[in-house]
Amino acid sequence: MSDAINGVKITPMRTKLLLILSCAIIQSGAAIAELDPISVLDPNIPADDANSKAAIITCTGLIDDGLYQSIQRRANTAIDMGADYIIFEIETYGGLVKSADDISKYFIHDLAKRARTVAYINTEAISAGAMISVSCQDIIMRHNTTIGDSAPIQMGGQALEDVEREKAESFIRSVFERAAQANNYPEALLEAMVSRHIKVWRVKNTETDSYEFFKDENLPKDSNVFDLNGKELVDNENEILTLTARKAHEYGVARAVVGNVNEAISFLAKRDKVEFSATPIRLEPNWSEQLVRMLNHPSVSGLLFMVAILAVYIELKTPGIGLPGLVAVICFAILFGSRFLTGLATWWEIAVFAIGMILLSIEIFVLPGFGIAGVLGIACILISIFAILVPNRPDELPWPKYDFDDVQWQILSNGAWAFSLGFLGFLVLAYVLSKYLPKRGVLAGLVLAPATGGPILEADISAPPETQGRLKIGDEGIAVTILRPAGRARIGESIVDVVAQGDYITKDSKVKIIQIQGNRVVVRKIIE
Repeated sequence: MSDAINGVKITPMRTKLLLILSCAIIQSGAAIAELDPISVLDPNIPADDANSKAAIITCTGLIDDGLYQSIQRRANTAIDMGADYIIFEIETYGGLVKSADDISKYFIHDLAKRARTVAYINTEAISAGAMISVSCQDIIMRHNTTIGDSAPIQMGGQALEDVEREKAESFIRSVFERAAQANNYPEALLEAMVSRHIKVWRVKNTETDSYEFFKDENLPKDSNVFDLNGKELVDNENEILTLTARKAHEYGVARAVVGNVNEAISFLAKRDKVEFSATPIRLEPNWSEQLVRMLNHPSVSGLLFMVAILAVYIELKTPGIGLPGLVAVICFAILFGSRFLTGLATWWEIAVFAIGMILLSIEIFVLPGFGIAGVLGIACILISIFAILVPNRPDELPWPKYDFDDVQWQILSNGAWAFSLGFLGFLVLAYVLSKYLPKRGVLAGLVLAPATGGPILEADISAPPETQGRLKIGDEGIAVTILRPAGRARIGESIVDVVAQGDYITKDSKVKIIQIQGNRVVVRKIIE
Protein backbone atom coordinates (compact mmCIF):
# COMPACT_ATOMS: atom_id res chain seq x y z
CA MET A 1 0.00 0.00 0.00
CA SER A 2 1.29 3.46 -0.84
CA ASP A 3 0.13 7.06 -0.72
CA ALA A 4 1.01 10.18 -2.76
CA ILE A 5 1.68 13.67 -1.47
CA ASN A 6 1.75 16.50 -4.04
CA GLY A 7 2.20 13.96 -6.73
CA VAL A 8 5.13 12.20 -5.05
CA LYS A 9 4.61 8.52 -4.37
CA ILE A 10 5.37 7.56 -0.75
CA THR A 11 6.70 4.06 -0.19
CA PRO A 12 7.45 2.37 3.16
CA MET A 13 11.19 2.69 2.50
CA ARG A 14 10.89 6.40 1.82
CA THR A 15 8.81 6.76 4.97
CA LYS A 16 11.58 5.27 7.06
CA LEU A 17 14.18 7.58 5.49
CA LEU A 18 12.04 10.63 6.22
CA LEU A 19 11.63 9.59 9.84
CA ILE A 20 15.39 9.13 10.26
CA LEU A 21 16.13 12.53 8.65
CA SER A 22 13.53 14.28 10.84
CA CYS A 23 15.04 12.80 14.00
CA ALA A 24 18.52 13.92 12.96
CA ILE A 25 17.30 17.49 12.37
CA ILE A 26 15.49 17.57 15.73
CA GLN A 27 18.57 16.30 17.61
CA SER A 28 20.82 18.86 15.88
CA GLY A 29 18.44 21.66 16.85
CA ALA A 30 18.40 20.48 20.45
CA ALA A 31 22.19 20.43 20.53
CA ILE A 32 22.35 23.99 19.16
CA ALA A 33 19.77 25.15 21.68
CA GLU A 34 21.89 23.80 24.51
CA LEU A 35 24.85 26.03 23.52
CA ASP A 36 25.54 29.01 25.77
CA PRO A 37 24.54 32.03 23.62
CA ILE A 38 26.93 34.35 25.50
CA SER A 39 29.91 32.14 24.75
CA VAL A 40 29.00 32.04 21.07
CA LEU A 41 28.42 35.77 20.68
CA ASP A 42 31.17 37.12 22.89
CA PRO A 43 34.61 35.59 22.23
CA ASN A 44 36.16 37.80 24.95
CA ILE A 45 34.54 35.76 27.72
CA PRO A 46 36.81 32.73 28.19
CA ALA A 47 35.35 29.25 28.48
CA ASP A 48 35.95 27.17 31.59
CA ASP A 49 39.24 25.28 31.68
CA ALA A 50 40.46 26.95 28.45
CA ASN A 51 44.15 27.71 28.06
CA SER A 52 44.84 31.44 27.78
CA LYS A 53 47.89 33.53 27.08
CA ALA A 54 48.73 36.87 28.73
CA ALA A 55 50.91 39.71 27.47
CA ILE A 56 52.33 42.56 29.57
CA ILE A 57 52.81 46.00 27.95
CA THR A 58 54.61 48.69 29.96
CA CYS A 59 53.19 52.25 29.94
CA THR A 60 55.60 54.59 31.71
CA GLY A 61 56.55 58.26 31.57
CA LEU A 62 54.77 61.04 29.69
CA ILE A 63 51.63 60.02 27.82
CA ASP A 64 52.07 61.40 24.30
CA ASP A 65 51.55 60.33 20.70
CA GLY A 66 54.78 58.35 20.82
CA LEU A 67 53.41 56.17 23.63
CA TYR A 68 50.07 55.81 21.83
CA GLN A 69 51.73 54.53 18.66
CA SER A 70 53.98 52.23 20.69
CA ILE A 71 50.97 50.78 22.55
CA GLN A 72 49.18 50.11 19.27
CA ARG A 73 52.20 48.34 17.79
CA ARG A 74 52.85 46.20 20.86
CA ALA A 75 49.16 45.32 21.34
CA ASN A 76 48.90 44.14 17.73
CA THR A 77 52.07 42.10 18.23
CA ALA A 78 50.57 40.51 21.34
CA ILE A 79 47.37 39.62 19.46
CA ASP A 80 49.42 38.09 16.65
CA MET A 81 51.26 35.99 19.24
CA GLY A 82 47.95 34.62 20.51
CA ALA A 83 47.43 36.73 23.65
CA ASP A 84 43.84 36.98 24.84
CA TYR A 85 44.67 38.95 28.01
CA ILE A 86 46.69 42.17 27.59
CA ILE A 87 47.93 43.68 30.85
CA PHE A 88 49.07 47.31 30.71
CA GLU A 89 51.59 48.04 33.46
CA ILE A 90 50.89 51.69 34.37
CA GLU A 91 53.48 54.01 35.89
CA THR A 92 52.69 57.60 34.93
CA TYR A 93 51.83 61.01 36.36
CA GLY A 94 49.95 61.96 33.19
CA GLY A 95 50.43 63.58 29.82
CA LEU A 96 48.56 65.10 26.92
CA VAL A 97 44.75 65.05 26.80
CA LYS A 98 44.57 64.24 23.09
CA SER A 99 47.01 61.33 23.34
CA ALA A 100 45.24 59.91 26.41
CA ASP A 101 41.87 60.19 24.67
CA ASP A 102 43.27 58.41 21.59
CA ILE A 103 44.53 55.57 23.80
CA SER A 104 41.19 55.44 25.64
CA LYS A 105 39.21 55.14 22.41
CA TYR A 106 41.62 52.49 21.10
CA PHE A 107 41.17 50.41 24.26
CA ILE A 108 37.35 50.65 24.32
CA HIS A 109 36.42 50.57 20.63
CA ASP A 110 39.13 48.36 19.17
CA LEU A 111 41.30 46.33 21.50
CA ALA A 112 38.50 45.23 23.86
CA LYS A 113 36.90 43.35 20.96
CA ARG A 114 40.03 41.26 20.47
CA ALA A 115 41.38 40.66 23.98
CA ARG A 116 40.65 41.25 27.66
CA THR A 117 42.30 44.56 28.66
CA VAL A 118 43.68 44.95 32.17
CA ALA A 119 45.35 47.99 33.77
CA TYR A 120 47.89 46.87 36.37
CA ILE A 121 48.87 49.98 38.34
CA ASN A 122 52.41 49.35 39.49
CA THR A 123 53.11 52.73 41.12
CA GLU A 124 50.62 55.47 40.20
CA ALA A 125 48.03 56.32 37.54
CA ILE A 126 47.52 60.06 37.86
CA SER A 127 45.66 62.42 35.48
CA ALA A 128 45.97 61.02 31.94
CA GLY A 129 47.24 57.82 33.55
CA ALA A 130 43.89 57.43 35.30
CA MET A 131 42.08 58.05 31.99
CA ILE A 132 43.81 55.19 30.18
CA SER A 133 43.49 52.92 33.25
CA VAL A 134 39.72 53.22 33.54
CA SER A 135 39.48 52.60 29.78
CA CYS A 136 40.64 49.02 30.44
CA GLN A 137 38.05 46.37 31.26
CA ASP A 138 39.74 45.60 34.58
CA ILE A 139 41.90 47.59 37.00
CA ILE A 140 44.21 45.70 39.36
CA MET A 141 46.34 47.74 41.73
CA ARG A 142 49.51 46.93 43.57
CA HIS A 143 49.54 47.58 47.31
CA ASN A 144 50.07 51.26 48.27
CA THR A 145 49.48 52.70 44.79
CA THR A 146 47.15 55.54 43.76
CA ILE A 147 44.74 56.50 40.98
CA GLY A 148 42.88 59.75 40.19
CA ASP A 149 43.56 63.51 40.39
CA SER A 150 42.58 64.24 36.80
CA ALA A 151 41.41 67.85 36.98
CA PRO A 152 42.72 70.23 34.29
CA ILE A 153 44.44 73.41 35.46
CA GLN A 154 45.61 76.47 33.60
CA MET A 155 49.09 77.72 32.77
CA GLY A 156 51.14 78.46 35.88
CA GLY A 157 49.30 75.96 38.06
CA GLN A 158 46.20 78.07 38.83
CA ALA A 159 42.84 76.35 39.17
CA LEU A 160 40.25 77.18 36.53
CA GLU A 161 37.10 78.97 37.61
CA ASP A 162 33.43 79.10 36.64
CA VAL A 163 32.62 78.81 32.90
CA GLU A 164 36.25 78.31 31.89
CA ARG A 165 36.59 75.45 34.35
CA GLU A 166 33.40 73.75 33.14
CA LYS A 167 34.49 74.10 29.52
CA ALA A 168 37.81 72.47 30.29
CA GLU A 169 36.33 69.70 32.44
CA SER A 170 33.31 68.74 30.37
CA PHE A 171 35.25 66.90 27.67
CA ILE A 172 37.56 65.11 30.12
CA ARG A 173 34.62 64.17 32.31
CA SER A 174 32.81 62.71 29.29
CA VAL A 175 35.82 60.48 28.56
CA PHE A 176 35.67 59.10 32.12
CA GLU A 177 31.89 58.62 31.84
CA ARG A 178 32.39 56.69 28.60
CA ALA A 179 34.93 54.44 30.29
CA ALA A 180 32.71 53.90 33.35
CA GLN A 181 29.77 52.84 31.18
CA ALA A 182 31.90 50.59 28.97
CA ASN A 183 33.72 48.82 31.81
CA ASN A 184 31.22 48.95 34.70
CA TYR A 185 33.02 51.34 37.05
CA PRO A 186 31.16 53.69 39.45
CA GLU A 187 30.43 56.65 37.19
CA ALA A 188 30.06 59.20 39.98
CA LEU A 189 33.48 58.33 41.41
CA LEU A 190 35.21 58.68 38.05
CA GLU A 191 33.58 62.08 37.48
CA ALA A 192 34.82 63.19 40.92
CA MET A 193 38.38 62.48 39.77
CA VAL A 194 37.92 65.30 37.24
CA SER A 195 35.64 67.92 38.81
CA ARG A 196 36.16 69.48 42.23
CA HIS A 197 32.58 70.68 42.70
CA ILE A 198 31.11 67.14 42.66
CA LYS A 199 30.01 65.68 46.01
CA VAL A 200 29.70 61.89 46.01
CA TRP A 201 27.84 59.68 48.51
CA ARG A 202 27.96 55.93 49.05
CA VAL A 203 24.53 54.48 49.87
CA LYS A 204 23.61 50.87 50.63
CA ASN A 205 20.90 49.25 48.56
CA THR A 206 18.99 47.16 51.09
CA GLU A 207 17.34 45.03 48.40
CA THR A 208 20.59 43.92 46.75
CA ASP A 209 22.75 44.31 49.88
CA SER A 210 25.33 46.25 47.81
CA TYR A 211 26.65 49.82 47.82
CA GLU A 212 25.93 52.37 45.09
CA PHE A 213 27.46 55.80 44.48
CA PHE A 214 25.47 58.96 43.79
CA LYS A 215 26.27 62.58 43.16
CA ASP A 216 24.69 64.92 45.67
CA GLU A 217 21.96 66.06 43.28
CA ASN A 218 21.12 62.46 42.35
CA LEU A 219 20.70 61.03 45.84
CA PRO A 220 17.79 58.56 45.96
CA LYS A 221 14.69 59.44 47.96
CA ASP A 222 13.21 55.99 48.58
CA SER A 223 14.16 54.96 52.12
CA ASN A 224 12.53 51.59 51.62
CA VAL A 225 15.18 50.63 49.06
CA PHE A 226 18.20 52.65 50.24
CA ASP A 227 19.66 53.12 53.72
CA LEU A 228 19.65 56.92 53.56
CA ASN A 229 20.46 57.34 57.25
CA GLY A 230 23.67 55.37 56.83
CA LYS A 231 24.88 57.15 53.69
CA GLU A 232 28.64 57.89 53.62
CA LEU A 233 30.31 60.96 52.11
CA VAL A 234 33.10 59.74 49.82
CA ASP A 235 34.20 63.02 48.22
CA ASN A 236 33.19 66.58 49.07
CA GLU A 237 32.89 69.54 46.71
CA ASN A 238 36.32 70.97 47.62
CA GLU A 239 38.42 67.93 46.69
CA ILE A 240 39.60 66.15 43.58
CA LEU A 241 39.18 62.44 44.17
CA THR A 242 42.36 60.37 44.41
CA LEU A 243 42.08 56.80 45.65
CA THR A 244 44.59 54.52 47.29
CA ALA A 245 44.61 50.87 46.25
CA ARG A 246 42.62 49.83 49.30
CA LYS A 247 39.91 52.47 48.81
CA ALA A 248 39.75 51.82 45.06
CA HIS A 249 39.09 48.14 45.75
CA GLU A 250 36.54 48.91 48.45
CA TYR A 251 34.65 51.26 46.12
CA GLY A 252 34.71 48.90 43.13
CA VAL A 253 37.17 50.83 40.96
CA ALA A 254 39.88 48.19 41.35
CA ARG A 255 38.97 44.54 40.91
CA ALA A 256 41.78 43.41 43.23
CA VAL A 257 44.82 44.58 45.20
CA VAL A 258 47.90 42.40 44.77
CA GLY A 259 51.61 42.30 45.55
CA ASN A 260 52.97 41.93 42.03
CA VAL A 261 51.96 41.27 38.43
CA ASN A 262 52.12 37.49 38.92
CA GLU A 263 49.50 37.73 41.64
CA ALA A 264 47.40 39.83 39.26
CA ILE A 265 47.54 37.06 36.67
CA SER A 266 46.64 34.49 39.32
CA PHE A 267 43.63 36.58 40.31
CA LEU A 268 42.44 36.72 36.69
CA ALA A 269 42.91 32.95 36.29
CA LYS A 270 40.87 32.22 39.42
CA ARG A 271 38.11 34.73 38.68
CA ASP A 272 37.68 33.78 35.03
CA LYS A 273 38.35 30.07 35.62
CA VAL A 274 41.08 29.90 33.01
CA GLU A 275 44.54 28.43 32.96
CA PHE A 276 47.34 30.47 31.45
CA SER A 277 49.35 28.25 29.16
CA ALA A 278 52.79 29.86 29.47
CA THR A 279 54.88 32.60 31.06
CA PRO A 280 53.38 36.00 30.15
CA ILE A 281 54.85 37.76 27.13
CA ARG A 282 56.49 41.06 28.16
CA LEU A 283 56.58 43.63 25.37
CA GLU A 284 58.80 46.68 25.92
CA PRO A 285 59.17 49.66 23.56
CA ASN A 286 61.65 48.90 20.78
CA TRP A 287 64.91 50.78 20.37
CA SER A 288 63.52 53.23 17.80
CA GLU A 289 60.60 54.21 20.05
CA GLN A 290 62.93 54.64 23.01
CA LEU A 291 65.34 56.66 20.83
CA VAL A 292 62.61 59.02 19.62
CA ARG A 293 61.37 59.65 23.16
CA MET A 294 64.95 60.14 24.39
CA LEU A 295 65.60 62.70 21.64
CA ASN A 296 62.64 64.70 22.96
CA HIS A 297 64.16 64.96 26.43
CA PRO A 298 64.88 68.65 27.15
CA SER A 299 68.60 68.09 27.72
CA VAL A 300 69.02 66.27 24.39
CA SER A 301 66.93 68.87 22.55
CA GLY A 302 69.06 71.66 24.01
CA LEU A 303 72.26 69.87 22.95
CA LEU A 304 70.96 69.35 19.38
CA PHE A 305 70.02 73.03 19.17
CA MET A 306 73.45 74.11 20.40
CA VAL A 307 75.32 71.90 17.92
CA ALA A 308 73.04 73.02 15.06
CA ILE A 309 73.56 76.77 15.51
CA LEU A 310 77.28 76.27 16.20
CA ALA A 311 77.56 74.39 12.91
CA VAL A 312 75.72 77.22 11.13
CA TYR A 313 78.13 79.74 12.67
CA ILE A 314 81.18 77.76 11.51
CA GLU A 315 79.68 77.32 8.03
CA LEU A 316 79.13 81.07 7.65
CA LYS A 317 82.69 81.78 8.73
CA THR A 318 84.23 79.46 6.14
CA PRO A 319 84.00 79.62 2.33
CA GLY A 320 81.84 77.18 0.40
CA ILE A 321 79.34 74.66 1.76
CA GLY A 322 80.84 71.79 3.70
CA LEU A 323 80.60 69.51 6.70
CA PRO A 324 79.34 72.10 9.24
CA GLY A 325 76.33 72.82 7.04
CA LEU A 326 75.52 69.13 6.77
CA VAL A 327 75.80 68.75 10.56
CA ALA A 328 73.39 71.67 11.05
CA VAL A 329 70.84 70.14 8.66
CA ILE A 330 71.04 66.75 10.42
CA CYS A 331 70.64 68.29 13.89
CA PHE A 332 67.61 70.38 12.90
CA ALA A 333 66.06 67.37 11.09
CA ILE A 334 66.44 65.24 14.24
CA LEU A 335 65.12 68.04 16.46
CA PHE A 336 61.95 68.61 14.43
CA GLY A 337 61.50 65.03 13.20
CA SER A 338 61.56 63.44 16.66
CA ARG A 339 58.99 65.91 17.93
CA PHE A 340 56.80 65.40 14.88
CA LEU A 341 56.75 61.63 15.51
CA THR A 342 55.55 62.11 19.09
CA GLY A 343 52.98 64.80 18.30
CA LEU A 344 54.97 67.71 19.79
CA ALA A 345 55.49 69.32 16.37
CA THR A 346 53.03 69.73 13.50
CA TRP A 347 53.59 69.99 9.76
CA TRP A 348 53.14 73.76 9.65
CA GLU A 349 55.83 74.34 12.27
CA ILE A 350 58.33 72.38 10.17
CA ALA A 351 57.19 74.30 7.06
CA VAL A 352 57.66 77.68 8.80
CA PHE A 353 61.16 76.66 9.90
CA ALA A 354 62.05 75.62 6.33
CA ILE A 355 60.72 78.93 4.98
CA GLY A 356 62.78 80.81 7.57
CA MET A 357 65.96 78.98 6.57
CA ILE A 358 65.28 79.68 2.87
CA LEU A 359 64.71 83.40 3.51
CA LEU A 360 67.85 83.64 5.63
CA SER A 361 69.90 81.84 2.96
CA ILE A 362 68.60 84.24 0.27
CA GLU A 363 69.54 87.18 2.48
CA ILE A 364 73.07 85.87 3.05
CA PHE A 365 73.95 84.54 -0.39
CA VAL A 366 71.85 86.54 -2.85
CA LEU A 367 70.60 89.91 -1.63
CA PRO A 368 73.01 92.72 -0.67
CA GLY A 369 72.94 94.08 2.84
CA PHE A 370 70.63 92.79 5.55
CA GLY A 371 66.98 93.63 5.03
CA ILE A 372 63.45 92.32 5.21
CA ALA A 373 64.27 88.80 3.97
CA GLY A 374 66.76 88.29 6.78
CA VAL A 375 64.40 89.69 9.42
CA LEU A 376 61.49 87.54 8.22
CA GLY A 377 63.75 84.48 8.05
CA ILE A 378 64.93 84.89 11.65
CA ALA A 379 61.34 85.56 12.78
CA CYS A 380 60.08 82.36 11.10
CA ILE A 381 62.88 80.30 12.68
CA LEU A 382 62.19 81.68 16.16
CA ILE A 383 58.41 81.15 15.80
CA SER A 384 58.86 77.54 14.67
CA ILE A 385 61.31 76.74 17.46
CA PHE A 386 58.94 78.22 20.04
CA ALA A 387 55.99 76.37 18.49
CA ILE A 388 57.59 72.93 18.85
CA LEU A 389 57.85 73.55 22.59
CA VAL A 390 54.04 73.50 22.88
CA PRO A 391 52.08 70.32 22.02
CA ASN A 392 49.18 71.50 19.88
CA ARG A 393 47.08 70.40 16.94
CA PRO A 394 47.71 72.00 13.50
CA ASP A 395 44.56 74.12 13.88
CA GLU A 396 45.58 75.51 17.29
CA LEU A 397 47.85 78.39 18.21
CA PRO A 398 51.13 77.22 19.79
CA TRP A 399 50.36 78.54 23.24
CA PRO A 400 49.75 76.54 26.44
CA LYS A 401 46.19 76.16 27.63
CA TYR A 402 44.55 73.94 30.21
CA ASP A 403 45.69 70.36 30.32
CA PHE A 404 46.25 67.53 32.78
CA ASP A 405 48.63 68.65 35.52
CA ASP A 406 49.59 71.71 33.50
CA VAL A 407 51.60 69.42 31.22
CA GLN A 408 51.79 71.87 28.33
CA TRP A 409 53.22 74.57 30.58
CA GLN A 410 55.78 72.15 32.00
CA ILE A 411 56.86 71.08 28.50
CA LEU A 412 57.17 74.72 27.40
CA SER A 413 59.09 75.72 30.52
CA ASN A 414 61.51 72.78 30.35
CA GLY A 415 62.04 73.26 26.62
CA ALA A 416 62.65 76.99 26.97
CA TRP A 417 65.28 76.39 29.65
CA ALA A 418 66.94 73.72 27.52
CA PHE A 419 67.09 75.91 24.42
CA SER A 420 68.32 78.89 26.45
CA LEU A 421 71.13 76.81 27.92
CA GLY A 422 71.88 75.48 24.44
CA PHE A 423 72.20 79.03 23.10
CA LEU A 424 74.45 79.98 26.02
CA GLY A 425 76.59 76.93 25.28
CA PHE A 426 76.82 78.04 21.64
CA LEU A 427 78.11 81.48 22.67
CA VAL A 428 80.77 79.94 24.90
CA LEU A 429 81.93 77.42 22.29
CA ALA A 430 81.94 80.01 19.50
CA TYR A 431 84.18 82.22 21.65
CA VAL A 432 86.48 79.29 22.44
CA LEU A 433 86.72 78.31 18.77
CA SER A 434 87.61 81.84 17.72
CA LYS A 435 90.05 82.64 20.53
CA TYR A 436 91.50 79.68 22.39
CA LEU A 437 91.15 76.44 20.42
CA PRO A 438 94.06 77.04 18.00
CA LYS A 439 96.47 77.25 20.94
CA ARG A 440 95.44 74.04 22.69
CA GLY A 441 97.76 71.12 21.89
CA VAL A 442 96.24 68.16 20.05
CA LEU A 443 93.08 70.15 19.30
CA ALA A 444 94.95 72.83 17.44
CA GLY A 445 94.29 71.15 14.10
CA LEU A 446 90.55 71.75 14.37
CA VAL A 447 91.02 75.48 13.77
CA LEU A 448 94.12 76.73 11.99
CA ALA A 449 96.05 79.45 13.79
CA PRO A 450 96.18 82.83 12.06
CA ALA A 451 99.42 83.75 10.34
CA THR A 452 101.59 86.35 12.00
CA GLY A 453 103.12 89.29 10.14
CA GLY A 454 105.67 89.39 7.43
CA PRO A 455 106.39 86.05 5.84
CA ILE A 456 104.98 85.18 2.45
CA LEU A 457 102.51 82.28 2.64
CA GLU A 458 101.01 80.13 -0.08
CA ALA A 459 97.26 80.01 -0.64
CA ASP A 460 94.97 78.25 -3.09
CA ILE A 461 94.04 80.66 -5.88
CA SER A 462 92.20 80.53 -9.18
CA ALA A 463 94.33 82.07 -11.93
CA PRO A 464 96.16 81.12 -15.12
CA PRO A 465 99.20 78.92 -14.38
CA GLU A 466 101.66 81.58 -15.53
CA THR A 467 100.17 84.13 -13.15
CA GLN A 468 99.67 81.93 -10.10
CA GLY A 469 101.81 83.25 -7.32
CA ARG A 470 102.13 83.48 -3.62
CA LEU A 471 100.01 85.70 -1.43
CA LYS A 472 101.08 87.52 1.66
CA ILE A 473 99.43 89.50 4.42
CA GLY A 474 99.03 93.09 3.34
CA ASP A 475 98.27 92.40 -0.34
CA GLU A 476 95.39 94.47 -1.68
CA GLY A 477 92.73 93.77 -4.28
CA ILE A 478 89.11 94.22 -5.29
CA ALA A 479 86.09 92.11 -4.36
CA VAL A 480 84.67 90.57 -7.54
CA THR A 481 81.63 89.16 -5.74
CA ILE A 482 79.65 90.19 -2.69
CA LEU A 483 81.40 88.92 0.45
CA ARG A 484 78.82 87.79 3.00
CA PRO A 485 81.22 86.82 4.44
CA ALA A 486 82.57 84.30 1.87
CA GLY A 487 83.17 85.21 -1.74
CA ARG A 488 85.96 86.01 -4.22
CA ALA A 489 88.42 88.83 -4.69
CA ARG A 490 91.01 89.70 -7.34
CA ILE A 491 94.45 89.98 -5.75
CA GLY A 492 96.90 91.01 -8.44
CA GLU A 493 96.22 88.68 -11.40
CA SER A 494 94.64 85.96 -9.25
CA ILE A 495 91.02 85.29 -8.31
CA VAL A 496 91.09 84.15 -4.68
CA ASP A 497 88.43 82.56 -2.44
CA VAL A 498 88.29 84.89 0.55
CA VAL A 499 86.31 85.47 3.74
CA ALA A 500 85.47 88.98 4.87
CA GLN A 501 86.20 90.20 8.35
CA GLY A 502 82.71 91.03 9.52
CA ASP A 503 79.50 90.00 7.85
CA TYR A 504 79.34 91.88 4.52
CA ILE A 505 81.49 93.65 1.90
CA THR A 506 79.93 94.92 -1.35
CA LYS A 507 81.17 94.00 -4.80
CA ASP A 508 84.00 96.18 -6.28
CA SER A 509 85.13 97.31 -2.82
CA LYS A 510 88.86 97.51 -2.16
CA VAL A 511 90.07 94.86 0.25
CA LYS A 512 93.27 93.95 2.02
CA ILE A 513 94.54 90.57 3.24
CA ILE A 514 94.81 90.53 7.04
CA GLN A 515 95.08 86.76 7.73
CA ILE A 516 96.02 83.61 5.85
CA GLN A 517 94.97 80.35 7.50
CA GLY A 518 96.11 77.59 5.16
CA ASN A 519 93.53 77.70 2.35
CA ARG A 520 91.51 80.39 4.10
CA VAL A 521 92.24 84.00 3.20
CA VAL A 522 90.69 86.68 5.42
CA VAL A 523 90.27 90.18 4.02
CA ARG A 524 89.15 93.53 5.37
CA LYS A 525 87.54 96.41 3.50
CA ILE A 526 89.84 99.35 2.82
CA ILE A 527 88.13 102.56 3.85
CA GLU A 528 89.48 105.50 1.86
